[in-house]
Amino acid sequence: MMKKISFNWTSWWWSLHKQNYLVLKLGVSILLIGLVFRLLYPLSGGVSEVQDIPIQQTVSSSTPPPLVSVSSPLNSNQHSPNGTETSERSSDSSGFNEDDNESQENEDAGRCDLFVGDWIPHPGGPVYTNETCDWIEGHQNCMKNGRPDTGYLYWRWSPRECELPQLNPNRFLESMRNKALALIGDSISRNHIQSLICVLSKAEKAVQVYHDEDYKSRRWLFPSYNFTVSVLWSPFLAQAAIFEDYNGVSTSEIELHLDKLDGTWTEQFKSLDYIMFSSGEWYAKSAIYYKNNTVLGCHYCPKRNLTERGFDFAYREVLRNFFDYITESDHKGMIFFRTSTPEHFENGEWFSGGTCNRTEPVKEGEFLRNELNRILRDIEIEEFRNASTKASEKGVNLKLFDVNPLSLLRPDGHPGPYRFFQPFAKDKNAKIIKDCLHWCLPGPIDTWNDLLMKMVVNG
Repeated sequence: MMKKISFNWTSWWWSLHKQNYLVLKLGVSILLIGLVFRLLYPLSGGVSEVQDIPIQQTVSSSTPPPLVSVSSPLNSNQHSPNGTETSERSSDSSGFNEDDNESQENEDAGRCDLFVGDWIPHPGGPVYTNETCDWIEGHQNCMKNGRPDTGYLYWRWSPRECELPQLNPNRFLESMRNKALALIGDSISRNHIQSLICVLSKAEKAVQVYHDEDYKSRRWLFPSYNFTVSVLWSPFLAQAAIFEDYNGVSTSEIELHLDKLDGTWTEQFKSLDYIMFSSGEWYAKSAIYYKNNTVLGCHYCPKRNLTERGFDFAYREVLRNFFDYITESDHKGMIFFRTSTPEHFENGEWFSGGTCNRTEPVKEGEFLRNELNRILRDIEIEEFRNASTKASEKGVNLKLFDVNPLSLLRPDGHPGPYRFFQPFAKDKNAKIIKDCLHWCLPGPIDTWNDLLMKMVVNG
């Protein structure tokens, strides 16, 4: 009897044990399923949040256009001429960061090449128009002059290793309180200074306090900040006698002194806190070269019995003299050297029917520099590299403002025939000389201001 009871108890216990084991397995399974669901649930929430963020849209198409990129001409393990390291990274097409916070800027400093990046769609467009800025000259006022397309206004430059906010007028003016900035060079420098003033005038209207007889050198004041902005006309950076009228018609060769810098800027050099120099295009003009007040030769002077030296010889000579002056100056401010801007004539030159009819940026390699631009840029990069080492040793804050590659991708940003007011109003087939060198305002040149502020802020 006991045996039977013991057997029944064992059988019952084993049955119960099997049931508990099944319950345990079921419980563990439910817990595992719950854990998996719990892990997956935040991920699902994350996807939902991303979907709620509006995707950046293009101006005129439902399909975003491709990024238009520029890579650094330097080796990836070298320091770039502006004192920053270059590195390759996939293009970042993320949204525009308007916060412009200082911590991000400090983090970016020293590791970002601002001139390696992409042109990406920017639906926000320019911060000013021809109606909100009083300083746009007629030949730059593409909107007023009747340019029919506006797509060229809706792109922005995006460096690959850091954020590039649009210039904040209030913050920039505050950082420039009691300072003086000058752009020294040719008409592209004037083009740039007008772009900068248009942007800054969103915070305070500029007051013109000086101009020369031809309005080539000018100075403006932002009264509340005691900040002066100047453009100094010095197309060669060296002393030159120029014999041409407003339309560029010459009566004689330019007389260029390769060993004498232009007093227009050297006399003011020490009083300026921030300076941007540039030159280049004018060296292609017919000129007689002097050294020690003695004729050394010329460039394109077939009617004179002089040795052809070539514009490249003259440009290199002047830049070496210029950089020697800068590096020995003991200047305590910030000095930029801007590379020459490319022209975008196609199917001819300005005098032979050349045009610039494109309406959007091009891809890297699609538009090549002409021979003049290539030679000028090679000389600029080589001479800057040589000078930057010496400047660093001397404690001179010299930086390269290398806008040439990124500007090369913007053949859509020039006035073309709309340098003139309503050029086709009377005759749609009228033959008009095109301007494929200067930039529409507003236009791609506005990006140069964003780059300038970034470099000034990072110091």
